[in-house]
Amino acid sequence: MAKREDEISSVTRSKERAKNYYDRLSRCYDLLAARSERKYTALGLEKLAVCEGDRVLEIGFGTGEALVSLARSAGSTGKVFGVDLSEGMRRVAAAKVAAAGLADRVHLQQQDAARLTFPDEAFDRVFISFTLELFDTPEIPIVLAECRRVLRAAGEICVVGVSKQGGCMERLYEFLHRRFPVLVDCRPIFVRQAVVDAGFEILDAGTVSMWGLGVEIVLARKTLR
Repeated sequence: MAKREDEISSVTRSKERAKNYYDRLSRCYDLLAARSERKYTALGLEKLAVCEGDRVLEIGFGTGEALVSLARSAGSTGKVFGVDLSEGMRRVAAAKVAAAGLADRVHLQQQDAARLTFPDEAFDRVFISFTLELFDTPEIPIVLAECRRVLRAAGEICVVGVSKQGGCMERLYEFLHRRFPVLVDCRPIFVRQAVVDAGFEILDAGTVSMWGLGVEIVLARKTLR
């Protein structure tokens, strides 16, 4: 059967394989990928506009690039929490946060974002950058539902992710994802639609290009159902 153009590719590697892969990659991830993602992550942070005193959660913090910015914006009266599947990434991020003198504001956990351990309405804002597309399609609404659960009423979420827009580069990227599911473990998804389907109100959404791939930056608010 021919593959539909609007179908999202599956993530076939296990979470255990993903964890082991990122554990090995953690010490060199900044050289391999973080530099190319940094510009787009910064755009998302700008949209989220964390304020002094905010309680913030980052899903998939990686090597901690965004954590430092979030902690500075939240200030001495705020708190930043982060979850990541990889213990290697947690160690690298913790060292980066400590080097910036912000360890007292940041709390990191190795945790699966599909099963967050935080209580309801614990955070003012949630940030996800280049992480949602790592989850298999059935888990994307589960992750966003968990984000919605831990956000306070009218709390805001910003998602930065590789977006399914069509085009030659996207088709090549999806081919590599299917052929090498561990090395190319993310794939383009419908970022904005996923956020809407999870029950958020879109405040701002736009698409920029990264090497010919679309990157959506979506800011949304938790609304009462």
